[in-house]
Amino acid sequence: MKKYTYSAKRSDNPNRWYVVNAEGKVLGRLASEIAARLKGKHNPLYTPHVDMGDSIVVINADKIVLTGRKWEQKIYYRHSGYVGGLKEINAQKLHEKRPEDMVRFAVKGMLPKNRLGRQMIKKLKVYAGDQHPHEAQQPEALEI
Repeated sequence: MKKYTYSAKRSDNPNRWYVVNAEGKVLGRLASEIAARLKGKHNPLYTPHVDMGDSIVVINADKIVLTGRKWEQKIYYRHSGYVGGLKEINAQKLHEKRPEDMVRFAVKGMLPKNRLGRQMIKKLKVYAGDQHPHEAQQPEALEI
């Protein structure tokens, strides 16, 4: 009797859409659940080298919660590529300017750092308010 391990293909996964309401949710806990969904770890056919995840729409990203003193102490860095081009911004200022980026950066840090991770992050859509333009995909509400 020949035994083998089934390796799923991308065509085996029906890409489903979910809406997550981030209002009152802690950033890191929310991001870890979203990252697991984007990877497809909830799926019984999970295969590490195949994108088996779903598409996630996050609304109310401007109402996210950070614990402790992270609003003042958490620093986000970026570099222009030039000498002395390191820029930094704390969480409170980033939240005022672009609250969607806080969720996007947190989830991106939990995904693989390769072309598969870059493919997964494209399926994450983040919006500051409670409106989103993805009604045509008929997303289901996902409680996290």
